[in-house]
Amino acid sequence: MYTLVSIEGSLTSSHTDALQVTIADVVQILPSDFDKPSARAIEDWINTKYADKVIHGVGLCVGFHSLLSASEGLIGNGTGIVHVNVDFRLVVFRPFKGEIIRGTISSSNDEGIHMSMGFFEDVIAPRGLLFSPSTPEADESGTVWVWRANENEFWFDRTEKCLMRVEQEVWQDLSPQMKKFDEDFDLESRDIHGMRPAPFRLNVSMGLTGLGPDLWWLGEDAAVAEGAAEAPENLEGTNGVEEAT
Repeated sequence: MYTLVSIEGSLTSSHTDALQVTIADVVQILPSDFDKPSARAIEDWINTKYADKVIHGVGLCVGFHSLLSASEGLIGNGTGIVHVNVDFRLVVFRPFKGEIIRGTISSSNDEGIHMSMGFFEDVIAPRGLLFSPSTPEADESGTVWVWRANENEFWFDRTEKCLMRVEQEVWQDLSPQMKKFDEDFDLESRDIHGMRPAPFRLNVSMGLTGLGPDLWWLGEDAAVAEGAAEAPENLEGTNGVEEAT
């Protein structure tokens, strides 16, 4: 069982969504790893346990950052496994509320738009956090959202790269202990957005000038899109973004 020692803030000034987190844990080095340098064996064990996993209330672990300290190894009786007490840093993904991040539209349904960041898939822009008025439309590929303004239509097409603003973190403890105590818990269940339970999810908005598909603002129709963005006159007051928690 690990111990969270500290959360140390942004990794760099240009990567504010990446945190450094200090963890204390007991590394178990198997006999099959004895041929590796000690530091490499420790790093591999840490990445196997933590990389691409969520620490509840902390964020998504991206990978090992640095080893701070390590004790002398103790060999377990009858197993040959070496136990080493270590303190180390991990790189953790956790953007702050209000941060602008980039993603790609992966799918849509009547409740909103599902986004992918490549390494992180649990991102959704709920219908109330899109440009107003936006409505879902059905086409041959499924559901697609469209924003209509000044007699123009702006489509949130699948695979479009977008800018979005973080509005809310949603945490759910999916540990085996919680599943055991909650008899109604079902990993195959879906929430109101049609998403399966996830330990860490981001609710984002695409309802302010500059947000949404890059094509709207940077493509050939950028001038038209910028003009349309002025309707309605006060986007912040009409799309519910400011009410998000």
